[in-house]
Amino acid sequence: MRTTRTAVPAAAAVVALLAAAGTAAADTTAAPTAPGKAPTSDGARALCKRLPAVDARIDRALARLNGPATERGSIARLQQRVTNAQAKGDTAVADYLKDRLTFRTSLVPTLNQRSTDLDAVRTWCGAQHFPAKAEGKAKDTSK
Repeated sequence: MRTTRTAVPAAAAVVALLAAAGTAAADTTAAPTAPGKAPTSDGARALCKRLPAVDARIDRALARLNGPATERGSIARLQQRVTNAQAKGDTAVADYLKDRLTFRTSLVPTLNQRSTDLDAVRTWCGAQHFPAKAEGKAKDTSK
């Protein structure tokens, strides 16, 4: 009798979830768009507005990664740390830092590819007449 008391509400909950999921799936059909108009429900307009900020973020990351050994987060600085750990004989630390260096080095081609892809998106946004947000907005400090 105890299993019946727990099984019935559990089964009812599963049926309710499946019914809700079925109606949610039916509501995901895309609205038809007019010929020559770009669909805006995919976030394209928002991406076009964020282009300058995304571009600046990629440029900052690349500048940091390619920076000198004195700049935190640069590949050169991490390479120097690996060299220092190896010179001290700290093999565990050197191995850990080498893994981080490998990952950080792999970021450069990825970010370069993203920058190239972003240029294509910028061209597409211009063709769609989606405005980009103005870069470098000044903050209002009068408050």
